[in-house]
Amino acid sequence: ADCRYTCHQECRSLIQLDCRRPGQGQLSPEGTLLPPCSQNVTQTVEEEKPEPPTVQEIKQKIENYNAKVTNCLLMKLNDDGTYTGFIKVHLKLRRPVTVPAGIRPPSIYDALKAVNLAEMTDKRTSFYLPLDAIKQLHISSTTTVSEVIQGLLKKFMVVDNPQKFALFKEMRKDGQVLFQKLPLTEYPLYLRLLAGPDTDVLSFVLKENETGEVEWDAFSIPELQNFLMILDKEEKDKIQQVHRKYERFKQRLQQTLKEARGKPG
Repeated sequence: ADCRYTCHQECRSLIQLDCRRPGQGQLSPEGTLLPPCSQNVTQTVEEEKPEPPTVQEIKQKIENYNAKVTNCLLMKLNDDGTYTGFIKVHLKLRRPVTVPAGIRPPSIYDALKAVNLAEMTDKRTSFYLPLDAIKQLHISSTTTVSEVIQGLLKKFMVVDNPQKFALFKEMRKDGQVLFQKLPLTEYPLYLRLLAGPDTDVLSFVLKENETGEVEWDAFSIPELQNFLMILDKEEKDKIQQVHRKYERFKQRLQQTLKEARGKPG
């Protein structure tokens, strides 16, 4: 009311103001905040949020989607309004992953019995997943990004903390490739439905979480030491690339000067 501080109505209880009036000392935050906004304003904000699609709208979108599918990977609408379908995830991991050592690949029996082979041994080893490997997942409209990441790690028997990874959507626009990190609560199948089955319009990519949100305490000492070795190797490779680049530039420059000496002027 006095300093004209503005905040969201939902944030009002979190505000801590240090307001003072001449001769009255410090005032409490509640004494300086105006009453909450009227109900009409709140309704206006809520009306700006997109309404969730109805079952009929979802049904129409699924029909349009399936009409464009060129393979058997169709979407199916369930009686309760949810739907299932397939997404493909490209694995573009530059760092090695940690897996159980000496464990056979999971079989169909393991999948049916929900056997977690990773829990059968404490031995660990690290290796690089094939660059740009593709994994196809059958998921539901209620499957979140967080669940997709955990499912991918389980399929590859990766025991690393899921917080080390992030799911991105890859889009192509005006000849450029754009990546956008998806929040953990996003629903990938709904994004697939909106974009259609064409992966050139939208595709999903699993990458390392490079946004500073990685909890480094979740890494073991051998993993951290391994990362240091990898970073050291990448740094040396980068230095060599720069040296080669400027060495070629130097050679071309010297060749140009040599040729120019034999010409008049």
